[in-house]
Amino acid sequence: MVFFLYWAISALSSKVAKKSESVLARFQRMIPLVVAYSLLFYKWTSVGWLGKRFVADTSSAAVIGVALTAAGVAFAIWARWHLGANWSAVVSIREEHELIRTGPYRRIRHPIYTGMLLAMAGTALVLGELRGLLAFAITLLAFYWKARKEEVWLTREFGEKFEAHTRQTGMFLPKLG
Repeated sequence: MVFFLYWAISALSSKVAKKSESVLARFQRMIPLVVAYSLLFYKWTSVGWLGKRFVADTSSAAVIGVALTAAGVAFAIWARWHLGANWSAVVSIREEHELIRTGPYRRIRHPIYTGMLLAMAGTALVLGELRGLLAFAITLLAFYWKARKEEVWLTREFGEKFEAHTRQTGMFLPKLG
């Protein structure tokens, strides 16, 4: 709830979009995320093999899962704060768009997705059922596809400057070496 409250409030200060993806493209991108979140949060999805446990139902697994979730949410909020008015929920280029290279963007091109994936992994661990792992995998693929689309747009907008950034950073994890 803290995460979504922060998101809603901070979205009010975003810059005006110069170009953004179509409503249909956004809808198509949202379908896998709706499926993933349904798997994670609705008990009725715990059927057959999806309800099998991949981790024992222990308090230590729950504590680790909650810690990962909290760390992921905090990381995503930190990344969102660094994007400032350049942020958008849809793939877009903003008026006076800036290429952000501070905070987590120094090492990772899409740290908001990193934080959300970490939170999803923590939630899946707390849940402890295979449906949580499937939800994580679906979300990872959905974020990968969206990130690739964003990178095409950012390359068009910033050219060599963004290409240099891609050589120095990892997509979801810091680049080694």
